[in-house]
This record gives sequence, C-alpha cells and structure tokens, in this order.
Amino acid sequence: MAQTAWMRMFVGVDCGTQSSKVVILDPDTLSVRGHGSCAHDMISGDNGRREQRPQWWIDAFETAFNAAIKDANISPRAVRGIGISGQQHGLVALDAQGRPVYPAKLWCDTETAPENAALVAALGGETGCLDALGVAPQPGFTASKIAWLRAHQRDAYDRIATVMLPHDYLNFYLTGRRVAESGDASGTGYFDTRARRWHHDAFAQVAPELDPERVLPELIGHDEPAGTVRAAVAERLGLADDVIVSAGGGDNMMGAIGTGNIQAGVVTMSLGTSGTIFAHSDTPAVSADGLVANFCASHDGWLPLICTMNVTSATTQLREVLGMNLAQFTEAVTDAPLGAGGITLLPFFNGERVPALPDATGSFLGLHSHNFSRANLCRAALEGATFGLRYGMDRLNALGIAPTELRLVGGGARSAIWRQIVADVMDAELICPTFDEAAALGAALQARFCHDRQAGDSTTLAELCDTAVALDEATHCTPQPADVDSYRDVYAHYHERLDAHYPQIADA
Repeated sequence: MAQTAWMRMFVGVDCGTQSSKVVILDPDTLSVRGHGSCAHDMISGDNGRREQRPQWWIDAFETAFNAAIKDANISPRAVRGIGISGQQHGLVALDAQGRPVYPAKLWCDTETAPENAALVAALGGETGCLDALGVAPQPGFTASKIAWLRAHQRDAYDRIATVMLPHDYLNFYLTGRRVAESGDASGTGYFDTRARRWHHDAFAQVAPELDPERVLPELIGHDEPAGTVRAAVAERLGLADDVIVSAGGGDNMMGAIGTGNIQAGVVTMSLGTSGTIFAHSDTPAVSADGLVANFCASHDGWLPLICTMNVTSATTQLREVLGMNLAQFTEAVTDAPLGAGGITLLPFFNGERVPALPDATGSFLGLHSHNFSRANLCRAALEGATFGLRYGMDRLNALGIAPTELRLVGGGARSAIWRQIVADVMDAELICPTFDEAAALGAALQARFCHDRQAGDSTTLAELCDTAVALDEATHCTPQPADVDSYRDVYAHYHERLDAHYPQIADA
C-alpha cells in the first residue's frame, strides 16, 4: 500500500548556540508542517570561556521534537528520516562509555587562543597551515580546544576515547555510531579540506598521546546515512524502528542547503549572533591570508566562508544597555543620518575572527558633543556590524566570488532598514527566504535526499531545493545608487579607523 504524505515526514534539527530548533518537512509539498524550539543555557567567563553541556542539547532536542510533532499534528511514527545541523567547531570529548569528559567548548570560546597560536606556529605559520589544511585554524576551531584540555584539564584529556563535533554527538546519541562528514570536519583544524580526510600530523600537534585512528570518527559521504535511530531512543520519542539519520553537517553547510545556495552565483549572508557569508564553489577556494575558510560543503564541492563574531550580539548589547525595545531601536536607526553623524563602532565585543583579532574589544570612535545621541549610537552599531561583513565580502570578492543575489537569513534579516543598509553597503540585490530557519530546513532536506537515495530515487538535492526554498518578494531590496556612493565613503572611513586602531591589520 502506497504511503500518503502524512505517513512519511522528515525532521530537520538545528542545534545552535542559543537554542535547538526542529522542523517537520512534508516530503510531497516540501513545505514545513510544524516546528518547535527550546533554549540552551551557557557557561561563560570573562576570560573568553563559552561552554555548554552536551546533555542540554539532547534535552532541548527532545523538547523541541515533541513540540514540532504536536504543531504538525502528526504521529511520531510518520517520521522516516532525521537530519542534524550543529553549531560548528565545538569540542565534544567522550570517554570509552560514550560520556562527555568535560563540557563542550563552543565556537565562540576564545579562551584557547594561546593554544591556537601554538598550533599555527607548529604547522609553519599561516602559510604552512594553508598548504597542509587549506585553512588557517582560528581560536574558535576544535583543535585548540583539545590542546587546552590537555594543558588545563589533564584528567579529562586522559580519559578521551572519541573526539566529536556537536552535530556528530547528536548523530551518536541517535544512532550509536561515531561518524563525521567533510563539511563540519573542515572546521576542526586537523582536516585536509582539499583531500577531504583527517590530517593526522596536525592532530598529533594538539594531542600527541591520542591515536587518531582510534579517537577520530569514521568519515562518511554527504549522501550516506549516519545510521538508524537506536531502539531506546525510538521508543522514547515514539518513532518507528527503522528511521534513518542522514550525515547531517555544520550549521553553515545545512544553511547553504536551506537557502538553495548549492550552485555558483548565490551568496548566503546570515545576520545572527555572529555573521557569516558563504557561497558554493566547485573547487577549493584558499585565500592567501587565510581569512576565507575553505570549508567543504555538505552537498558537494566547497563552501568558502567568512565569519564575524559580532552582529546581532553587538546591536542587542547596545539596545539593552540603552533600555530600548526592538521597535525603539529601529526608530532610532531610522532617525539617524547615514554614517551615524561620523560615529564608527568597531563592534568587537567578543573579539573578532575576520579580521583575526581574538583579543579585540568594542570601541565607539569619533564621538563629540554634536553627534553624541542615542540615534547615532544605534545606527553606528548596525552599520559597524554590517561593515564587518563587508570586510569579509571583500575577501570573497578577491577569490572571484561575487553575488548575483544575496540571500539574507538570521534575526537581523527581519529588519527592513537593516536589509536596505546591507544592500547599499554590499551594492547587491538581496532577498530573504520565506522560511528563515535555513539550517533546520537544510537538515530536513538532506534527510529526505538521503532516505530517497537509499531507496534508489534519483532526485537531486538541487531539485529538492528548487521546490522547497521559496523567496519572500516583499523583502527584495535593490541598492540605491546615491546611498551606495555615500556608503562607499563611510566604509572607507571605517577601514581607516580600523587600520589605525589595529595597525597589525594594515601591516598584514
């Protein structure tokens, strides 16, 4: 008997920094039938420590899953496949029984900057890293976190039996298999992004006592299943006993799928807690300065990417300090002139990755008695976060990657004025997908693709994306020529102040 749509649904999970989100995908209409979410706690320190307990992700997933099933008004037994998207770079180190030996250190943890500097030096500096790995490891990468455990939590380090990323860990929880895929593995600092394989020599620099053949997960292809859901988990969630779990991937890789960014020409930009810009490439895209991360994609090819650490995190901090709600903040930005009356914000409240300034701090520059207003401060915060992304876009442009269209996602993309500022600063047309949980949608689409591939279906992931990724014409923005010219001058002034405040950038 043929299954009807309600009898076969696919689940996409996005385990992010702030929360876990779950969506239910109807495989026939390729539309989202239900969704749920659950927030995460954070362990923080003023020394750059940013950690979470992996159990929190499991608890959040199960809560969000149940909410999504209820929202979709379906039985859990309708689920045929699950795909996991996870925050990149985080370290999940497990003992021989599969238990975490220490809380997971996250992508935004900068406590390990000294260990990262030591790794880069051991591999021959940035040039040596790019030659060996195709990327220059940053403090947020996984490698320095392992070295930090070795130096500061030796008892935990000595109990390590497996090293995983957050999405790998959720796959392990679901299936019991210890596997990884090339997209997410690209951000570890011990993975050869050109050859798509673990780099054992790089791993030995951070963990000389650990056997990479033993502790690193098995690599699988983007179209391969991680396994099927374990009986105990299936029973707890009410699933059937043969639910497939796809390879999954990092949040940026799944976000590329969820925005239809799997062919050249489209560039995805995320205005989230952090900011990312990434595009598809058929060949490796290695930048001379290492600021563009030459990551593998989780569909095929590569996903050259830049990441800035301070986007909505910067605007939210200022808004909360000023005691403003979102509507008041937006009104203030609208009231301020383009260029914020000459005020520049270097929004490096969490350090910065692009440019590489892990120890940088936030700075308002150009303040005087005539421009010091709430409206100008708000506009400077929004423009500063956008200029940071423009700095990264310039690096992608240098590799020949220029957008025919920007697809904007993330919380900041909901702001009409911010969308127009991005279009003018980048001098590019942009539009937002109708469904803004791109990583969760991408994970669900990959689960559908993997399930059907195992059944012999030849439908491509690109064909699925063409149908599933709808665009919201109401968000379409065209750059305004006069404002493009004005922002060209304001951005040049931002760059001058950036170079003066951090001369190591200008000298690089």
